Amino acid sequence: MKIAIFLLLLSLSFVPSGAVFAQDFYAGKTIRIIVGGSAGGGFDTYSRIIARHMGKHIPGNPNLVVENMTGAGTRIAAKYLFSAAQPDGLAFGIFNGYLLLGRVLGMKGLDFDVRKFEWVGVPVQDHVACALHKASGVTNLKEWQSAKAPVKIGALGPGNSTGDVPRLLGATLNLPIQMVEGYKGTADIRIAADGGEVAGACWAWQSIKPTWTKGLQTGDVNVVIQATAKAHPDLTKVPLAFDLIKNEEGKQLLRAGGLLPSTVTRVYATTPGTPKDRMKLLQNGFSETLKDKAFIAEAEKAKLEIDPLTGEEVAKAVAEMFNIDEGLKTKLKTILTPK
Repeated sequence: MKIAIFLLLLSLSFVPSGAVFAQDFYAGKTIRIIVGGSAGGGFDTYSRIIARHMGKHIPGNPNLVVENMTGAGTRIAAKYLFSAAQPDGLAFGIFNGYLLLGRVLGMKGLDFDVRKFEWVGVPVQDHVACALHKASGVTNLKEWQSAKAPVKIGALGPGNSTGDVPRLLGATLNLPIQMVEGYKGTADIRIAADGGEVAGACWAWQSIKPTWTKGLQTGDVNVVIQATAKAHPDLTKVPLAFDLIKNEEGKQLLRAGGLLPSTVTRVYATTPGTPKDRMKLLQNGFSETLKDKAFIAEAEKAKLEIDPLTGEEVAKAVAEMFNIDEGLKTKLKTILTPK
């Protein structure tokens, strides 16, 4: 009997204590998902559906709630997650992955090392396109190219697709553009476009499709260009920026400043220093949620696409971004810095 007890205690001593505590940690807890965009936008829509399903994929079945923390092109949310949130695994969130490029380029307002974030994952890799309201008088790319006055493009600010992609298109395709920045989310930009304040904006088709559905269906909203090298299956008749850029440098600029950050636009991350065992549970829970049949059914109903990256894959993409050629960095900084 004594030998059996000894062997039992010996076997338990080989179970990592952190793993045991992590398994119990989330029981009865609430995890906050901090969303850098406004309610009704793409970041918010993905996050709320994830919140409804992720708890069952984390040991202890915690509750998940969404908190919108808007402003400064999602920098407020990013800064909060980086330095204000406790590194306890009870908060993670989404900010615009274009901020990572902004940090590479040394832009103002990004005074923290984004490489230190703990990466949870990405639910979908963005396919950026520009959608304009017909009230602007621009319904296709030719009309944009020949516009007598700069076309007003709404944006959150620099450091995200709404701010960076139009600037890149303007520089590489000589499109007449007037940036109107300061919106708190793409939902606010849509409202502004519907009201004639701006013509439209450039951001992920994966957000445009489910959130501007009525305008697309009625023909009030038109997608006029894709800032990509390959057409989205939904947009086979819409021109590709890469087909129109005539020189290799222009293509490199759009690739480094648009395509690469667009893969991690919807990045979910948490505070540096979060215990590794809890981090693993969050990463696994996130990945399993994206495979969950009930989640997929709700995502499809909301017209949301799923094309994920794991936390490890995000880390590799971020590392690649920080290895952009110095000459290209200088040119990107010139283009993307607000005048």
